[in-house]
Amino acid sequence: MTQAPGHGITDVELLTDTFAREHDIDAYYTRSSFIIRWIERCRLNIIRNFVAAAPGGRLLEVGCGGGHVLQMFRELDLTGVDVSGEMIRKAHRNLKGYRVELLKGELETLGLPAGAYDKIICTEVLEHVVDPTSILEHIHRLLKPNGRVVITFPNDHLINGLKRTLHRSGLTRLPPFQGMSWGGDHYHLHVWRIREMRALLSRYFSIESARFAPNRFLPIRCCFLCSHQ
Repeated sequence: MTQAPGHGITDVELLTDTFAREHDIDAYYTRSSFIIRWIERCRLNIIRNFVAAAPGGRLLEVGCGGGHVLQMFRELDLTGVDVSGEMIRKAHRNLKGYRVELLKGELETLGLPAGAYDKIICTEVLEHVVDPTSILEHIHRLLKPNGRVVITFPNDHLINGLKRTLHRSGLTRLPPFQGMSWGGDHYHLHVWRIREMRALLSRYFSIESARFAPNRFLPIRCCFLCSHQ
């Protein structure tokens, strides 16, 4: 794991609120380039398949953003946590009519009950937090003994290489690539290679499966299904 350059001691709430104002998460899912929307649909499909939701279960999303992941699980009792008030406001709007509790704050300060959740999702979040290991420790505490957790990371080394190649080649002038953005990766506090992701997760969980979006030949989003060790 490497520390992203330019980040010291950080007010994560301020950073996340700034990110939310600069990058409209609703527009990201609906109006970004076709390629971005395709990759994110692949990621969401992997998450949905990993969760394999049974009606009535309890699902927690750590870093719920605008609620776009939780929208896939109307049949469950949902809890979403985010440090950003901007994101929580969007999630309230997007999840109207769902059985959902939305909480603003750091995970460790919210007093959530240990072993209470059948499924936990933490997708594209750990790279934004100061102490990823603390988040993983709390997820481990909150997960039921027979529960499952889905954690995804951006493959920033690959993403940054692809962006450099696109700009050098001039392909960004062509319609499929115009306005293409990977969503503010300069806000990432940490960067992992795939083997480093596995090593980090293996300190707290057993990795049951790994899948990649859009596919294993182009692993831009790295998705892991985990359980208690």
